[in-house]
Amino acid sequence: MTDILIRKDGRAGCITLHRPQALNALTWEMCLAIEAALDDWRADPDVAVVIIDGAGERAFCAGGDIAEMYAAGQRGDADYGRRFWRDEYRLNRKIFLYPKPVVTFLHGFTMGGGVGVGCHASHRIVCDSSQIAMPECAIGLVPDVGGSLMLALAPGHLGTFLGLTGDRMDAADAIFAGFADHFVAQDHWDRLKARLIETGDPAAIADLAQPPADSRLAAWQAEIDPIFAGARLGDIYRAMPASPGPAVTHARKLMARNAPFAMACAVEIIHRVRNGLRIENALDQEYRYTFRCVAQGDFIEGIRAAIIDRDRQPKWQHASWEDVPALQVTQMLLPLGKDGLKWEETP
Repeated sequence: MTDILIRKDGRAGCITLHRPQALNALTWEMCLAIEAALDDWRADPDVAVVIIDGAGERAFCAGGDIAEMYAAGQRGDADYGRRFWRDEYRLNRKIFLYPKPVVTFLHGFTMGGGVGVGCHASHRIVCDSSQIAMPECAIGLVPDVGGSLMLALAPGHLGTFLGLTGDRMDAADAIFAGFADHFVAQDHWDRLKARLIETGDPAAIADLAQPPADSRLAAWQAEIDPIFAGARLGDIYRAMPASPGPAVTHARKLMARNAPFAMACAVEIIHRVRNGLRIENALDQEYRYTFRCVAQGDFIEGIRAAIIDRDRQPKWQHASWEDVPALQVTQMLLPLGKDGLKWEETP
């Protein structure tokens, strides 16, 4: 498969996302290929470490390839997306729990599905070009791929801020928020990869890592926490002052473009995951939404406005946060019963 390069080299199993023309967006087939490689290498004594990187200069992985989901939704086929997300979420859990070190190199854009592959790894490397975000609410989705767990674990209430705004984190922000571990200048990446391949030992990272710069999010946290502590989306909006500081001013601008229903569900999911900090709980809550989003959410309209017609004028089902009924959020996140995720599944 030319969209992904999988090989063994020295002591490493190497995976390169290879769709630079599409910012390495994940296809369903790529997810299955990554999972198959991880399964093969789990008990392989020749593989001591897994390295995942992305081709090209612009992105590690800018998200999932959602154009086919739109086409399927237009046909009235909700099952395509459900199968994609089911298999993708199983991969996200597998990376999170993998028994061998997984080192990811997160240059450029790492968003959405890219966070699911790159930010559940045991050793996450960022550089000056890194831009990490969970912008799903802008297309009528919720932060998923296990991202709700990272948002729930972020310091204070930064996770809710990041999930509702889709704000882009640079390297320092990503390390502060818990989406990355080490800053290594990109000029040193080839040398680091060579050492990982030679030794299979991620201890080599410490020799090249540098302290990150000061984090903007750290400076904003005192303003963010009391506002984004609200239990519901309406609580957050009502807590915003008439004359906000830079963090809330920035948040209001970003949230204005997002689907109100998706944001309301995202707040509820993050709160639920805070009460059960397990990757399985996060993925289960997310899948309740994504399972239903083609038929009941704003996802199809969000994709249309963002990548099909590109008019950036989505017509959301609710005009504002004030119009989202709490009951609708509850119904969207009800357990799926027999349709819920089953972790023993294989492709």
